[in-house]
Amino acid sequence: MEVEIVESSFVVPSEDTRKHSIWLSNLDLLLAPRSHTPTITLFPHNGDPDFFSVEILKAALAKALLHFYPLAGRVAVGEDGRLEIQCTGEGVLFVVARSTCTLDVLSDFTPSKEMRQLFVPSSDGNDHMCIMFQVTFFECGGVCLGIATHHGVMDGVSALHFINTWSDIARGAEGTVVVSHDRTLLRARSPPTVPLEHFEYQCCNPRRQLSTTMAAKLKLSKDQLTSLKTSIELGSGRRISTFEAVTAYVWRCACKARQLQADQETRLYLPVDVRLRLKPSLPPGYFGNAIVRTSVAVATGEIVSSPLQRTVEQMHDAVVRVDDEYIRSIIDLLELMKDIRDVDLGSWQESQTDLWVVSWLRLPMYEADFGWGKPAFLARAFVNLKGMLYILRSPEGDGGITLIMTMEPENMPRFKKVFIQELDCLKQAGA
Repeated sequence: MEVEIVESSFVVPSEDTRKHSIWLSNLDLLLAPRSHTPTITLFPHNGDPDFFSVEILKAALAKALLHFYPLAGRVAVGEDGRLEIQCTGEGVLFVVARSTCTLDVLSDFTPSKEMRQLFVPSSDGNDHMCIMFQVTFFECGGVCLGIATHHGVMDGVSALHFINTWSDIARGAEGTVVVSHDRTLLRARSPPTVPLEHFEYQCCNPRRQLSTTMAAKLKLSKDQLTSLKTSIELGSGRRISTFEAVTAYVWRCACKARQLQADQETRLYLPVDVRLRLKPSLPPGYFGNAIVRTSVAVATGEIVSSPLQRTVEQMHDAVVRVDDEYIRSIIDLLELMKDIRDVDLGSWQESQTDLWVVSWLRLPMYEADFGWGKPAFLARAFVNLKGMLYILRSPEGDGGITLIMTMEPENMPRFKKVFIQELDCLKQAGA
C-alpha cells in the first residue's frame, strides 16, 4: 500500500488569539512523555462531488481554533523548567494525501506501525505540536482522517470535544461552544498531602526500549454481550455494565493465554475520568487531561477459577474509591516526585502479567459529521504497549462492541483461541 503526500500546510485561527502560556497540570505532565496518540477515522464516499472538500475543512478548522486556541500553539519548556503550552498561534499541521487503493483495504483494520506511518502525521521532530491532521483520499472516493493528538495536552474526552466542534462548524451546525482552559483547577495543594497509597504511581525501572507487541481486533455481538452480562448478573444481584463484564472476561482470558502460575500476581489498571468526581466538579468543557488510574491486584489462580462476578466486584470497589480525596492525593504525590516521567515509563508497561484497560464506550466517537455523514470506523492507528485493551462501540450501531487487544506475539494466538472457547462455554451454560 502506498500513500502520496499532496500538500502540507499550517492552519491558523481565523482571527488573532491571545498570546500567553498555559500551565500544565501534573496529570498532563504524567502523559506528556507518550507524545502523540495516533487515531484513524474512516468516511465512505457519499456521492457528493465536494466530498471532504479541503477548503471547507480548513475554513472550519480555523474557526474551531478560535475556541481551542492553545492547540495552535506549541508544547515547550517554560522559564521555570516545566512543560507548558505556549499559545503562539502558529497553527496546526494539515496534510493532504492520496492512495491508489480503495477504502476496502482497511475493512479488516488492525492497529500497526504501518497504519500509523501511512495515515497519521509523524510525531518524529513534531513532538512540540499539540495536534496534527492528515486527510487521505482513496481511489474509491472514501477518506481516512488521521489525527495525532499530544497526550500531554488533552485526553480522549477533550480531543473529541475539539474534533466534534470542528465537524459541527464544517456542516454549518455551530452552536455555543463551552471550553475551559484553566488547568490550575488541578494544581497540587500547599503543602502537598498524600494520605493514601497509590501503587499505580510508584516510580519503577529506568526507561528502556519497549519490546515487540502484537495487536488483534475482536468483536462481541449484542447477543454475546448479553449472554456474558447475564451470566455475571445471575451471581451478583445487580446490573453489570458492559465495561465491567468485558474487562473481567478479557482479564481472565489474558491470564489463561499467558499461562501464568496460580500464585503469580496479576494487576488490572483502570482509568477513571475525574471531571465529575472532584468537589467541586470541573467546569463543563474542561480541556486537558482529567484521568487518574486505580487498580486491582490478585493472584492469577483467583482470576482464572473464581466466578466473573467476584472480579467485577473487585473492579467496582477500586473505581468507587476514586473520590475527591483520592484524586487530590494523587496530584500531590506527583507534585512531590522529582521526575513524573518515571511513573509513566515504569515496569508496569512491560509486565507480562498485567492488563491496562481503556474504554471509549462513553465517548462520542461517531458524532464527527463534517457534512458528508458520520464515520464508519474509528480506532487507534498503533498501540506500542503490551497488555492493552481498548473497548469501543461497534460502528454499525448494532449493540455489539469492538475490542483492540495487544499482547506478546507468542501468546496472542492462544488468547484468540481462549477468547472464543470461553464464549462458547457461556453460550452452552445459558442454553
